[in-house]
Amino acid sequence: MLKKLLVAVLTVLLLTSCSTENDENKFVVGLECNYAPFNWLQSDKDEGSVHVPSANGYCKGYDVTIAKKLATSLNKELEIKAITWDGLIPALQSDSIDAIIAGMSYSQERAKEVDFTDAYYESDYVMLVSKDSIYATATSLSDFSGANIVGQMGTNYDLIIDQIEGVNHQPALTSYPLIVNAIKSGTADGAPAEKPTAESILATNPDLMMIEFEEGQGFTQSEDITTAVSIAIRKGDHELLVALNKALSQIDQTSRDTWMQEAINAEQGE
Repeated sequence: MLKKLLVAVLTVLLLTSCSTENDENKFVVGLECNYAPFNWLQSDKDEGSVHVPSANGYCKGYDVTIAKKLATSLNKELEIKAITWDGLIPALQSDSIDAIIAGMSYSQERAKEVDFTDAYYESDYVMLVSKDSIYATATSLSDFSGANIVGQMGTNYDLIIDQIEGVNHQPALTSYPLIVNAIKSGTADGAPAEKPTAESILATNPDLMMIEFEEGQGFTQSEDITTAVSIAIRKGDHELLVALNKALSQIDQTSRDTWMQEAINAEQGE
């Protein structure tokens, strides 16, 4: 009798644990909270921010806005987990999160591990340099031949550097704040970035500038190297993929552009 009672108690505890770990009423999203204007961490709560207890702060940004809209469409409560970039896919695969909404682009390598939704934002690649750099007057990639260029580890920012003939491709860094420090200290001459990211960085780093390229003079985009960012979900989670793509299809381009500009302004304190 005692043995049966213990088994029953353990069963209840296991079921309770599982329901807590995988709450079907929540949409759990992973992101860095360190990649403005897509996502960043702040100490104070304000409109549009989401509390992240593990990070002891509030996450905000374009990704957070998208995540909130999608959670509403799914009729679920949004929960955000702050995870380092290289930990995002493992977190997804281990069921710690339901989706990655972190400015992540499709690539063939990533597609072996996760599935991707349709894009939720697209922009252009630019180059960040110091205003007093010899590269401040650059107009094409060829002008960066011989330059020390650095990218973020595990991202297209690092991959596209090799499109520059004669470049000194520096070892990748783990976050964009570290990249900014490398440029400011002179360790690196420049770094690729998506335009919204660059605009956000320039607002708080007036000694930096971005180089925009005319068509045919800058980085070449392809299916595997693109500024289009998508949501990553677990392999084979077809039901969620369909639901997210349906929700994204109902968000028009004007709203996406407006939300990005709002994120840039908010990060700048406007």
